[in-house]
Amino acid sequence: MVRLMFTAILSEAVTIMLLLFKTPLRKLVILSLDRVKRGRGPVVMKTLGGTVLVMLFSTVYSILKIQKRRIEGGAVNHTDQVLMAKHLLEATLMGGVLFHALMVDRLHHYVKELQIQRKNTEAVKKEAEEFKAKKVEEMKALEKEKARLGAELEGLESELQANIKKVNVAKVDAVALRKQSEGFFLEYDRLLKEKQELRVQLQSLDYEKLSRSPRKKNM
Repeated sequence: MVRLMFTAILSEAVTIMLLLFKTPLRKLVILSLDRVKRGRGPVVMKTLGGTVLVMLFSTVYSILKIQKRRIEGGAVNHTDQVLMAKHLLEATLMGGVLFHALMVDRLHHYVKELQIQRKNTEAVKKEAEEFKAKKVEEMKALEKEKARLGAELEGLESELQANIKKVNVAKVDAVALRKQSEGFFLEYDRLLKEKQELRVQLQSLDYEKLSRSPRKKNM
């Protein structure tokens, strides 16, 4: 019984040490404990724990019984001394086994939780990095688009200035053409008047010729 308890405590102590430090063996221990906690494993472990607990209570009761007999009898019996030492050793070992088993269970739970939290943290960190990289790319794309639109705006402004200059030149040309056309109209009116005057003069000359021709015939 004592050897079995020592073996159990030593195994639990080794398991605790493996769970405490990050080594390649810790994954193996975690996988083994995961398998133990599946299926009928928890029922078996609870049964063993209950049995050890009952044995611990029985041993403590025996210790109290021997202690009471010693107080009542007054004399020290060698057999009681040996039994007392044996029961104390067994109670200490059983208490150690239960305590170490509880430590193993809690450490396994917390290590699993820690691994899950680390995975979640890494996933969140990776998502944050991807989001940041995406935002950086979007910012670069926006900067490029801004530069392109700025260049287009400058081109449109220069084109607008050129068109404004063309419009101004066209306005000046239109004013010059208007003045020129007004001059042409005035010249046309003048020529038209001269034509009328010449026509009148020609008609008057024809009339004079006609009037002179009968006179010559009469002579």
